Amino acid sequence: MSTAILTGQPVPGSSIEGDLRSLGFDVRYAADAVEAETLLAEVPGDERVALVDARFVGHVHALRLGLTDPRFPLAAIPGAVTARPAGRQALTRAMARENSAGGGTTLVDSLADRVLAALDADGAEVHRPELGSLVAAVPADPQARNEARQAVADVDDEAVRLKSAVKARDGFFTTFCISPYSRYLARWCARRGLTPNQVTTASLLTALIAAACAATGTRGGFVAAGVLLIASFVLDCTDGQLARYSLQYSTLGAWLDATFDRAKEYAYYAGLALGAARGGDDVWALALGAMVLQTCRHVVDFSFNEAHVVGAGAGANTSPTAALSGKLDSVGWTVWVRRMIVLPIGERWAMIAVLTALTTPRITFYALLAGCAFAAAYTTAGRVLRSLNRTARGTDRAARSLADLADSGPLAEALARLLRRLPAQPPLGARFLVALPGAALLVLAAALEPYGSALPVAAAVLYALTSAAAVALPLKGALDWLVPPLFRAAEYGTVLVLASKADVNGALPAAFGLVAAVAYHHYDTVYRIRGNAGAPPAWLVRSLGGHEGRTLLVTVLAALLTAPQFTVALTVLAVAVALVVLVESIRFWVAAHQVGAPAVHDEGEPA
Repeated sequence: MSTAILTGQPVPGSSIEGDLRSLGFDVRYAADAVEAETLLAEVPGDERVALVDARFVGHVHALRLGLTDPRFPLAAIPGAVTARPAGRQALTRAMARENSAGGGTTLVDSLADRVLAALDADGAEVHRPELGSLVAAVPADPQARNEARQAVADVDDEAVRLKSAVKARDGFFTTFCISPYSRYLARWCARRGLTPNQVTTASLLTALIAAACAATGTRGGFVAAGVLLIASFVLDCTDGQLARYSLQYSTLGAWLDATFDRAKEYAYYAGLALGAARGGDDVWALALGAMVLQTCRHVVDFSFNEAHVVGAGAGANTSPTAALSGKLDSVGWTVWVRRMIVLPIGERWAMIAVLTALTTPRITFYALLAGCAFAAAYTTAGRVLRSLNRTARGTDRAARSLADLADSGPLAEALARLLRRLPAQPPLGARFLVALPGAALLVLAAALEPYGSALPVAAAVLYALTSAAAVALPLKGALDWLVPPLFRAAEYGTVLVLASKADVNGALPAAFGLVAAVAYHHYDTVYRIRGNAGAPPAWLVRSLGGHEGRTLLVTVLAALLTAPQFTVALTVLAVAVALVVLVESIRFWVAAHQVGAPAVHDEGEPA
């Protein structure tokens, strides 16, 4: 339950009490500031509380934005201020200070606005939502009240609410082919009490059914799979729009939305591979390659963003590349072209769905690999140019995030401690260049040597050494954000190549399962960092061996075991990794949700 304390003289005919009750508030009245402070103290500390001026005139959605968003401890709009449990102490302190300095009990001006000024003076971080055309005001006289009421009548707040449910920045396909009607589906869900998490789950189930249809290997199954994949994407858009429409943000919801997106896409890849196998075409290598490429693309996005967080002190990018990008974004048609060529989730899923229905899995994967490769080259090249022209140094926060994303295990940590003792160290900007030779030689050795060769093992040892050298010092160099995606490409690529070299039934599906389990661990790390929840616990990273430990283990298994035995070993390893990371991840996110961790909202993948 939430409590709203109305302060000041009630206005005849005002709808403020009814508006607050419609938003779930229990309304109480305070005749003066002293009584308001008393009522504030009586509200349980684990509940939201709001101070609202009784003369408030405005849209209900303005009140909703200002008083019910779960993401912020403190929030305010003109004439109203609210605090969640995490912000109650600051609100209570500001109220007490305002009363002690006020010298009076009659509420002539807005107590809520005075308390807000006190919060600002205390340095408290108060969220002020962008209201746009919405009205929120405390009129000082009858004429101003009539003008404010007319302004409220002139703007349809439901239309504003519906429009704001759609992301401000999205892909072409999503913007023009999905959002024009999915927003109404989101409103339909909200009016029936459905939650974003329920819609997210429905999207996952729809995608899994689509994958099962693709696995039949029939033309009818492929057509049904394509249609259901689009339906799943519609629901995927709807859950975020529902969260924005009803302000139902949560830590668990953001994690489910992001995690299920990956599960849906990669499960669909597996379904296509199974369907192709039924028709006598083995495309498991293509399916695994698509997953590796797409995951590496995401890690590039995450690492670059973490290394260039302006809010963390990294500074704005004033490079010529950034300036050109800004100019292109100012021209309408170039904006949409640039958003389409990076193959975001909407365009990607639409392409997969259409090609599944009309062609074969092999053609679908060829097109997907070509499109993702071009998009990866385009975005990575642009980011490298921006980084090389950037003058700001990396921050400690960014270096810590990149180190967490690197996923170094006990072997790399031990080697890094030894390397730190050396008198000479490569410069900070050379971390990526230190890691690159070992990663390249590892993949080349696995690709060029026959199955069972010991050379990939030697290359994996060198890889462990170079990767340790790369993380021995903080990742603050211009190109050090490339270190985590390089590690992902080396580990996943080695598993893919060795499984292909084994050339036995089941090796590539087992490798697909192993990479999917490890990728889940890496995505989970990203979402924890994004949600300000910190990296996964050290025991988890160590128990999984880190990227270098797993890579060395896989090369040793390939050198010592026969191809059928190697397949069994990959399967066992995939199951073990999946069980460990899933159990710990689910435990963490459910616990974070239950203890009321700060709500977050993920606007989706950047590419």
